[in-house]
Amino acid sequence: MTDSTTSVADLLTAMVPMVRTLNLEYLETAADRAVLRLPDQPAYHNHVGGPHAGAMFTLAESASGAVVLAAFGEHLRRAVPLPVTAEIHYRKLARGPVTATATLGRPAAEVLAELEAGGRPEFPVAVAIQREDGAVTGEMTVVWTLRPND
Repeated sequence: MTDSTTSVADLLTAMVPMVRTLNLEYLETAADRAVLRLPDQPAYHNHVGGPHAGAMFTLAESASGAVVLAAFGEHLRRAVPLPVTAEIHYRKLARGPVTATATLGRPAAEVLAELEAGGRPEFPVAVAIQREDGAVTGEMTVVWTLRPND
């Protein structure tokens, strides 16, 4: 883990109770990509023995938040990041531990320039959820905004 990963992981684990509840693990966080892992936990299985859809949603949304915090965390005095919409597609049956890889959909500099110009920028974060064998079991897009602190 890098220092960036540790600080983002520590911050989100402290601030977001669902991260602790699901025991999410931060594998990587950078300004353009974050990878989180949901361990296989029978308490969070669905009726077919895989991770519950709500747990996978939370994993993916948390990965999107991690990349947003890594990209814009140093600007929290100027703006607060907020999710605007989230859409998820479940593609294949998930079994065992799954990972979510979130990728920032616009260059951070472009988003910050829009904020500087007085706008309230919106930007997508794409997330792929995968089983250990690499199969994509779900895909999510979360649209985030940076709401200026007035």
